[in-house]
Amino acid sequence: MSVRAVDEGISEGGPGYLPIAEHGLIGDLRSVALVGTDGTIDWYCCPAFDAPSIFASILDAERGGSFRLAASVQAKTKQFYFPDTNVLITRFFTEDGVGEVQDFMPLNNGDVEAERHRLIRRVVCVRGSIPFRARIAPRFDYGTREHTVRMVGEAAVFEADGMSLALTATVPLEAEGPDARADFKLSQGDTAVFALDQLGGDVQPRRCAKAEAEEQFGTTVAYWRRWLSASKYRGRWREMVHRSALTLKLLTYAPTGAIVAAPTTSLPEELGGERNWDYRYVWVRDAAFCVYALLRLGFTEEAEAFMNFLVRYVSTCDDGQSAPLQIMYGIDGRTDLTERELGHLEGHQGSAPVRIGNAAADQLQLDIYGALIDSIYLYDKWAKPISSAQWDNVCRLVEWVCEHWDQPDEGIWETRGGRKNFLYSRLMCWVAIERAIRMANRRGLPADLPRWRETRDTIYRRIMKRGWSETRQAFVQHEDGDVLDAAVLMMPLTKFIAPTDPKWLSTLDALTNDLVSDSLVYRYDPLSSPDGLRGDEGTFSICSFWYVEAMVHAGRIDEARLAFEKMLTYANHLGLYAEEISHTGEQQGNFPQAFTHLALISAAFNLDKALG
Repeated sequence: MSVRAVDEGISEGGPGYLPIAEHGLIGDLRSVALVGTDGTIDWYCCPAFDAPSIFASILDAERGGSFRLAASVQAKTKQFYFPDTNVLITRFFTEDGVGEVQDFMPLNNGDVEAERHRLIRRVVCVRGSIPFRARIAPRFDYGTREHTVRMVGEAAVFEADGMSLALTATVPLEAEGPDARADFKLSQGDTAVFALDQLGGDVQPRRCAKAEAEEQFGTTVAYWRRWLSASKYRGRWREMVHRSALTLKLLTYAPTGAIVAAPTTSLPEELGGERNWDYRYVWVRDAAFCVYALLRLGFTEEAEAFMNFLVRYVSTCDDGQSAPLQIMYGIDGRTDLTERELGHLEGHQGSAPVRIGNAAADQLQLDIYGALIDSIYLYDKWAKPISSAQWDNVCRLVEWVCEHWDQPDEGIWETRGGRKNFLYSRLMCWVAIERAIRMANRRGLPADLPRWRETRDTIYRRIMKRGWSETRQAFVQHEDGDVLDAAVLMMPLTKFIAPTDPKWLSTLDALTNDLVSDSLVYRYDPLSSPDGLRGDEGTFSICSFWYVEAMVHAGRIDEARLAFEKMLTYANHLGLYAEEISHTGEQQGNFPQAFTHLALISAAFNLDKALG
């Protein structure tokens, strides 16, 4: 593992940086923190996923802010999750002893303590004796807002305009410039506790005693194990599937039921490139796919919470002009996600720009309707019958799709090179109508079935005629073209085409030859299909898992299993994935990525089923 000295800021990932993969994730279903393998919290937004950052050294080692807590002597480190939980343990191995930092965020339900947004770092010396050093350097509002620090009893209180944080510890703290620090030594059996709280209203500084930290540790462990015990998965890859499920749960925002695409912003898809985006929002597509993955494992409460999010926050107005849905929303349902660049931050390992907000919110992406209605169909089938009001909304969406499916859009990959007639968008419009027809037939719900069937069949024939390339002997990215796109891997997965249809098997072979590299799958070739952005990107991990699933359905079980096992080797030390994998096997893009983990769950489930 890469080791960054506590104060010198030295790392194999570049000056002051750990690689993206050298992090674990903790959270409280409101926000998360990324903890490096060296014990540094490099990313933390408070009080919510999309709030301005407190610690952002993963985006700027000098100006971003961090919470470092590590052995102050040379040490090797290892990191793991306390089994079946989201409690993270970072261990330090020195010449004189072994210690560990236990990082977690207690989960509280609605009382004043929930507003504390407490982050606990519990230090334990398990063998010998070890000196430790802590340095807490918050940088409010992405490092743009100056703050003061003052000692109030045993607490260091950091205050900026509009926000206050308190750090308490069971060892002496001292202010040092705008920061706070502590140097202490622990012997075998000794512990020290650091607790970081947001202040305001009824929340005042309150020390976290050792006994309380131990109790909170136990309560947090019990919460995660109780939640995970509802999983119905008993297959071959239980550890990876359950880690993915725990990760998806961490990406849910409990107050509204929202599910974010990723908890970070601007982690680069290519080091030094410009493909850096803010993913701390609710993509309708991503969240709908998450609902499918969680339902598959038996987690119905999360699916119901997301359905409530849709009912409460997502408008389905139809004025005949604009689309009834945005492609993404804020975790509180807001629609204004104006994108801007933070020029004062250098970006991860110098990969500027750093962006907050996301201009793709204004794009037209027709595929979201298929993803959403498919998730509603599965929820209605596997969890709980949808209400009459929800069915009315489904009907409005389907009617809009029937009227507007035949137009170019930006597509699933959110290209910024102009709208095209993407096959995947057509495919998912077909899914939207087909799943709604299934619901209407199964439950006898009112619907304009003749019109729906006619439109569904028209889309089918359009895809088969204009989405097929005789030259490539494959289904292609957009109508009347020859560019391959991994998104078409969803064709058999959505039951649009038989997985052994000759046209599909020919397409699968073409994708294998052009877009697959040692089981890893590229979305498309940017040289053949310009997307309006400079630079290259890595392989797309969701596509790699789609590829596994497509081969399973095609009967290529041995190939599918080998590809799946290879993909597992690209996970980080904790079983986490970013959005992409570089040509050298490094994690790239926002981390961890919901899309990747939900696709892992689906691939594992279907591969298990095929293997028997």
